[in-house]
Amino acid sequence: MGRLVPAVTRALDILELFLDGDGTLSAPDIVRRLQLPRTTVHELVTTLAARKYIVPVAEQPGRYRLGVRPYQLGARYAEHLDLAAEGQQVARTVAETCDETVHVAILEDTDVIYIAKVDSTHAVRMVSAAGRRLPAHCTSVGKMLLASLPEPEVAARFPDGTGLSAMTPNSITDPAALREALAAVRERGTAVESRESNPDVSCVAAPVRDRTGRVVAALSISVPMIRWSDERLGELEELAVKGAGDLSERLGHRSAA
Repeated sequence: MGRLVPAVTRALDILELFLDGDGTLSAPDIVRRLQLPRTTVHELVTTLAARKYIVPVAEQPGRYRLGVRPYQLGARYAEHLDLAAEGQQVARTVAETCDETVHVAILEDTDVIYIAKVDSTHAVRMVSAAGRRLPAHCTSVGKMLLASLPEPEVAARFPDGTGLSAMTPNSITDPAALREALAAVRERGTAVESRESNPDVSCVAAPVRDRTGRVVAALSISVPMIRWSDERLGELEELAVKGAGDLSERLGHRSAA
């Protein structure tokens, strides 16, 4: 790896400051926050303004906001963004860490569709495939995605009095029970499925968000019951959250933290 260029690093540090606060900064703000010499900041701000990366705020003399150039770069990045391809890369990284099967799925009506999948190397593992469709209420990814919807929308998709299909004896079959399970998912922030889609497998899932913060997919880790335990659940939950967060970042999402 080559050496970092200090001037470029400082210029990027200045641009990233605009991600916080009200979106405007003055040169003194930058000096204070980055602990850089005033002369250096003046030169960098002048260069960034000349290249349209930042522009003066007309009604606030001495302050700057982001210019059109970062937007143009972000738009070009978004043009070539592929959720399935990005999901496959992140799923591979997660699977290499835990050596379990990892899925990325999206919601379509009352089903989930797996758009990315990386297998465990264990002889005993979950058997599935990208492109497979399953009832959302029977899976951790599905419950995670359903929990992201407004409650009236969930009720419209699963009306009271309608029986839900079961994949195993542990599957949720009552809309009221599903709504209760989704409330728990919202509170926990992740979804856990215990032998609801496969009698020999449990899963944990976390939400994937786009640049607007909307949940657009979910990432899950599926584990045969012979390797599942309450202790390991916490470890896998953290890993699913990290993987989903990494994929969200690739989609342009920026965590509030």
